[in-house]
Amino acid sequence: MTGPPSHVVVVGASLAGLHAVRGLRRRGFSGRIVLVGAEHYRPYDRPPLSKEFLWGRAEPTPYLIDEQDWDALDVDARLGVTATSVDRHSRRVALGDEDLSYDALVIATGLKARQLPGRTLPGVHTLRGVGDARNIREALDRATRLVVVGAGFIGAEVASAARRLGVHTTILEAAATPLRDAVGPTAGAALARLHARHGVELHCDTAVSEILGGDRVAGLRLADGSQLAADLVVVGIGAIPETDWLAGSGLDLNDGVLCDATLKAADGVWAAGDIARWPNPTFGTTMRLEHWTNAMQQGDHVAANLLDPEHATEFAEVPYFWSEWYGQFIQCVGMPMGEPALVVGDWDAEEFVALYRDGERLVGALTVNRRRDIMRYRRLIGARTAWDAALAAAPR
Repeated sequence: MTGPPSHVVVVGASLAGLHAVRGLRRRGFSGRIVLVGAEHYRPYDRPPLSKEFLWGRAEPTPYLIDEQDWDALDVDARLGVTATSVDRHSRRVALGDEDLSYDALVIATGLKARQLPGRTLPGVHTLRGVGDARNIREALDRATRLVVVGAGFIGAEVASAARRLGVHTTILEAAATPLRDAVGPTAGAALARLHARHGVELHCDTAVSEILGGDRVAGLRLADGSQLAADLVVVGIGAIPETDWLAGSGLDLNDGVLCDATLKAADGVWAAGDIARWPNPTFGTTMRLEHWTNAMQQGDHVAANLLDPEHATEFAEVPYFWSEWYGQFIQCVGMPMGEPALVVGDWDAEEFVALYRDGERLVGALTVNRRRDIMRYRRLIGARTAWDAALAAAPR
């Protein structure tokens, strides 16, 4: 195809998908947009689902866009419909028995939750969508003993919500230290101590071998043969890119959809959000991020690039994410991996900053209860600031 597209198909009614649509319309695109979403809802916000939604403070469905603005986008929305394949040569997406043609395709199908191996039972839940969150919230009202499998950010947020409701909570983590790959072992251990300070039992180096119960879950058998009683289990052991429908497309589907630095996956095909894996020039490495800000920014970036592919620009944003456990506000920017080179404050204090370096560059920051500081660190990382200069400019 030469020239700008006239018909764009966005698969994934997600945060990234919505911002791709918004980005197209904001830039004056007047052609046809079809938005395909497997759920029956217009795009909604996922972060509250593991936080205030579970303890009753959030709206039943946290929509990202109200009905008036949704209608103004003039989108052919196919909600409750699943894409089953794509033919890049004929430029068609299959929706069951129906085929949609496209000039440009945006893939924004996100992730699906990992499951525990073996059988499952009523009372065992994963958390990805609003239906999952509703089921867990209803179960928390009746639960007496919750076991969370996985001490990552989702598992920690679920545990925090459960403690607000007074539910006895235990977390099981297969690794020796939670969040080792996200923030490094020392910082991960420091964050993990928040659980004990709020009455949550955390067991590391602990694997689940079997779900116990008859009509519904009664507990878990652990790899060492011991048993742990539970009337509610939430599994938070990560997520898998939703790429099954792309099998046979010729796209590189090793851990998501591989793109170039402009987020282009193939001729006329782009990817955005949790599913996109791309070489980030800011860090000189290929990454796939499961962050809210990344999905929003990539959706808009793809919209700009597909409208003018000859002048497409690289996506070089600095990763940012946040989490809230037991009222403590945790924020990360850049690549806070390995051991921090500098810690400001005490690991067990109400607030601290951990800074990470790679050679002579500041590459990451982790803060607890330092909301006003984090974006300054993000700007310093994005500017590829040398370590000494970053320390001189950083808040302390």
